[in-house]
Amino acid sequence: MSPGERVLGRLRFRPGERTLVMGVVNVTPDSFSDGGRFATTETAVAQGLLLAEHGADILDVGGESSRPGHTRIPLRDEMDRVVPVITGLRRRTERPISIDTVKPEVADAALEAGADIVNDIWGLQDDPRMAEVAARRGAGLVAMHNRHEADPAMDIMADMAAFFERTLALADRAGIVRERIVLDPGIGFGKSFEQNLIVLARLGELRRFGLPILLGTSRKSFIGRITGAPATDRLAGTVASCALGVAAGIDIVRVHDVREHVQACQVADAICRGGHA
Repeated sequence: MSPGERVLGRLRFRPGERTLVMGVVNVTPDSFSDGGRFATTETAVAQGLLLAEHGADILDVGGESSRPGHTRIPLRDEMDRVVPVITGLRRRTERPISIDTVKPEVADAALEAGADIVNDIWGLQDDPRMAEVAARRGAGLVAMHNRHEADPAMDIMADMAAFFERTLALADRAGIVRERIVLDPGIGFGKSFEQNLIVLARLGELRRFGLPILLGTSRKSFIGRITGAPATDRLAGTVASCALGVAAGIDIVRVHDVREHVQACQVADAICRGGHA
């Protein structure tokens, strides 16, 4: 690994050179964003391949909704949803695959099936075994900030900083090297509407950790609150938030509409990063 290089499974990149695009593959019948359109193995694999064709650098497969107020599904149900999709994608594409889960058993099975990255919405703090799985498998890690409920009165940036310090301590103890870790501020998770906007306006502060930053704003409710648009009509708002994220120095955008964001990131990179598109 050369100096400054980061590793997410089979993907090697240098933060600051080009914004990467992570495409969302929801294998969930109750997804807020796509209404369960890709809830079967066949449709999910086809969607993942389409996103790869559209330019996705990473495919993010999830089998359990993480929307606010969701109910966790049984372990076996989640495995039955995601493992066949990851197996099918790995047979047909070399794109890195991430598994969006909070269950260590699901993460382990997904990595065995060919996934490269664990995308944990609780940043290793929900189940202590998640860090062990990621370390043992040599997986990349996307660690997201989260809270069980929003506290509008708190300093959300201070809370996020303390949260990530705990996450990185857990990662260090497990033996997950820093070069494999990406941080996600968790827009829409445990934050009030105003706090989401504060985080988006202050994304640059997260550079203090010296780690790549992933931004996930795709079709989120804060866009609906600002614009009045339903989840299926929030593309323009998502593009705006992602472009501003690129200007603030984020490294990866997690989106449903890959083709449009590949183009948006190319333009934003050319403007903000001296033409490194």
